[in-house]
Amino acid sequence: MSVRTVSNVVSGYAHVSPSTRERVQRSLDELGYRMDFLAKGLRSGRTGFVALAVPFLAEPYFAELAQAVIHAAARRGITVLVESTAGDREVERRILSGGLTNVADGVLLSALTLPAADVGSAVPDFPLVMLGEHSVGDHLPRVGIDNVAAARTAVAHLVDQGCRRIVALGRNDSENGRQRTEGYRQAMAEAKVRRVNWLVVPVEDWTRAEGYAAVQELLDGDGPLPDGVFAFNDALAVGALRALDASGVRVPDDVAVASIDDIQEAAYTHPPLTSIAPDLDAIAERALDLLERQASPDAEADGPPEPAAVEPTPFRLVVRRSSQFRPAEG
Repeated sequence: MSVRTVSNVVSGYAHVSPSTRERVQRSLDELGYRMDFLAKGLRSGRTGFVALAVPFLAEPYFAELAQAVIHAAARRGITVLVESTAGDREVERRILSGGLTNVADGVLLSALTLPAADVGSAVPDFPLVMLGEHSVGDHLPRVGIDNVAAARTAVAHLVDQGCRRIVALGRNDSENGRQRTEGYRQAMAEAKVRRVNWLVVPVEDWTRAEGYAAVQELLDGDGPLPDGVFAFNDALAVGALRALDASGVRVPDDVAVASIDDIQEAAYTHPPLTSIAPDLDAIAERALDLLERQASPDAEADGPPEPAAVEPTPFRLVVRRSSQFRPAEG
């Protein structure tokens, strides 16, 4: 066989006869051949890798997001390298400055703390897409749900269930938290709930432990008990459910609970958790589309990609027992 024929088989070129492909593949298997991706990248100028940087891989939402990106990338023949930033501002800044481009053709970054002031209006000279609701400027493409609308939907559902003293539980010192706080306030205002019944309880982090501690402190206080809890993410809601159960507060009979993320764990809590479900597959596909558009030879002629905030990905409310004062019929 010629070098070109063998190369076509190794590269997955479609126009190779089945018999030729079989002969070449048999020899590859006998020799134990493995492609040298570094050498391939040096020849083509492309590595075949994209980098995905998320704050915390131990948190279920980011683990499930990473899985969606990996699956979507695999369908395109792309390998994903995953980096955890721990929500560190300096790490996020380093990545936005090209810190992962020595090993990847493009970067998907889910930032948590990086302020817009650290970025300015400069456009990176490498393919980059921001994931999630944290924005560092509309000049950078971003993919995520409409965070305000998602929070408003969850709180409106609690109102529809008869809740009037609804606690918003979350970290509101980040853009993500501020948007979810705004959605909470909009839903309460639209329902004409008296402001004396509005209560935002801040937490230090987005974890089960913080959700548990915040609700336990609320229950130990002298104020009236809430009849609804809107947690800014499912991890906080899981902690809240545990605190309510430990204090003998019945969910949903005494307090209804809803949140955002719809991680797999939400279907298995006690009781199962009502949550807003972002379409992670749609987020992954859209983000990779934007990366590939930036990396294409025609990228300069096409102009800069549209900011993803203009075109949010879909979400839906998944109603489970935690927010239903009466069991659903059927």
